[in-house]
Amino acid sequence: MAAAGLTACGSAATPEPQRAESAPPAPGPSPVRAENDRPGDTDWKVTAPGPQDAIEGFTDRVSVLPGEPLGLHVSTTAPGFTVSAYRMGWYGGARARLVWKSDRLPGAARPGPTVAAVTRTVRAGWPKSTTIDTTGWPEGSYLLRLDAVGAPGQRYTPVTVRSKEAAGRTVLVNAVATWQAYNEWGGHSLYNGPTGGYATRSMEVSFDRPYRYDDGAGLFLVYEAPLIALAERLGLPLGYTTGVDLAREPELLRGARAVVSLGHDEYWSDEQRRHVTAARDAGTNLAVLGANCCYRRVRYEPSELGPDRTVVCWKSDYRDDPGFRAGRPATTDFRAGPGADPESGLLGVSYDGYPVDAPYVVSNPGHWLLAGTGAKEGDSFPHLVGVEYDLVPTDRPAAFPTEIVSRSPVVCEGRRSRAESAYGTVPSGAGVFATGTMRWVEALDANGPGGTRADHGMDHRAGTFTRQVTENLLRAFATGPAGRQHPVGS
Repeated sequence: MAAAGLTACGSAATPEPQRAESAPPAPGPSPVRAENDRPGDTDWKVTAPGPQDAIEGFTDRVSVLPGEPLGLHVSTTAPGFTVSAYRMGWYGGARARLVWKSDRLPGAARPGPTVAAVTRTVRAGWPKSTTIDTTGWPEGSYLLRLDAVGAPGQRYTPVTVRSKEAAGRTVLVNAVATWQAYNEWGGHSLYNGPTGGYATRSMEVSFDRPYRYDDGAGLFLVYEAPLIALAERLGLPLGYTTGVDLAREPELLRGARAVVSLGHDEYWSDEQRRHVTAARDAGTNLAVLGANCCYRRVRYEPSELGPDRTVVCWKSDYRDDPGFRAGRPATTDFRAGPGADPESGLLGVSYDGYPVDAPYVVSNPGHWLLAGTGAKEGDSFPHLVGVEYDLVPTDRPAAFPTEIVSRSPVVCEGRRSRAESAYGTVPSGAGVFATGTMRWVEALDANGPGGTRADHGMDHRAGTFTRQVTENLLRAFATGPAGRQHPVGS
């Protein structure tokens, strides 16, 4: 299988006319470098959150193009509040720049959420507090910080100012469906209800509510912000989008050099998977910097605020889903029937388990991705594998030829297994890399003996190692189909 895959890759790239036609356009000067040369603002963090209901908010869209209006819905016990829009990046280590700040706005405490009877979908139902003009805002990932005036209280609300075009860029994808799946604001997520059990979980969750975790930032600060900072520090041509936008726009990734799935990107729609697969098969590199990626199949439905505001995932109860009964695909795991399509067909790796905490063990120190790390075979990095992990499956034919970069023994609930990082190539020449661990992005910030600025005790060695490998990956993927310079087996 591997030999056949390599032959197909080589034969597809050999004729000069085909190579010229399929090459992505050369990128122009990167505005990311100029943006990050601007002074950053170190006071972007929430330092005085106050009580849970002190101030909370959500936007009426998960993303906007620069210049599009953005509705903001806020509830606060304070008489007023302000909004500060921070673009997240590198900025010399400050990690954010203040792009815009509102005047004082009137505050009001809003009523509690509504919960749908059958789907247990939670919606805040608050009126719009203000409309923000995003004219002049650079593309990127943003945190809107809400500051109560006249009483304690701070919270974040995330939003993406997305790129209209991806040609020549490395596209970073905010995994907003996964953020929402784990969001327990109002008492329900796709995992739990008020009882803390699976039986009372939501079948559908809504973007029409704040995020409960991390002062309103959802999963962004842990699983995404460290990679965004590193990529912007490198000054690469970058694009920004969300999984919702990838599902909605079939041509969004046309000409992209690479697409990057960040630390926890579990929930995908059929449309997102189809569009990412098409991009990969047209020569766009794919990086998966987490684990458990593309595992759950969802669909998007509208709410009163607009299209694609509801994430539908009935999981084991998919037969009761009205959409499934009407002929829509089952919103269950991609690898499960009906319509089974294991994630390894796209990624080369499969999710294998949870929870684990284990060292990351190097097995292929001569691999080009490890250049400059000084790693030797058997070197290990404590706690870098967790809390979920992937491996290259051996119970089915390989989707494309791969090379194992690391093989880390794990024990998951008494079962011995392995976590694997893997690099592969497809016939278009695109490279595919998967870290095999959910802690990779978080480890980019590990810079102290006790895991300073990173959790789980990952130390500076893990930080130095993951940063170097990630730099090697991003630089190579930014030049075009990686399989042409780094074919499997070379």
